[in-house]
Amino acid sequence: MLLLHAMVPDQKELVKEITFKTSRSGGKGGQNVNKVSSKVEVVFNVSNSSFFTEEEKVLMLEKLANRLDSEGNLHVVSQEDRSQLLNKQHAMIKLVNLLTKSLQVHKKRRPTKIPKAVIRKRLDDKMAKASKKESRRRPLI
Repeated sequence: MLLLHAMVPDQKELVKEITFKTSRSGGKGGQNVNKVSSKVEVVFNVSNSSFFTEEEKVLMLEKLANRLDSEGNLHVVSQEDRSQLLNKQHAMIKLVNLLTKSLQVHKKRRPTKIPKAVIRKRLDDKMAKASKKESRRRPLI
């Protein structure tokens, strides 16, 4: 079971704290690729965010550690479409999903006891198999 630690702000609020970088994208698009900067990179600094509490920031920094650069910035890139606007929207959706996943806390697993009937059945099966194998042996003379 997952517990959501906090709510992630929506895209309109997140825009205030992120920076967009655009560059030329590779891939399909023909001559359009050489002219238009359609690749979008969203940069979000988790440590400087005003939306999250300190414990939420620590949780996010811990879970997103392999995705952060040396300054603690989270980079999300989108270059699927030929349109810069669509790529901005895709990058924002990716960012919101990443932040949401990083704030989810897995509930601790509580070990359960093995039922006595299961233990008894296992031991009975073990005894049955042992007696079957015993009956296959040569008799001792």
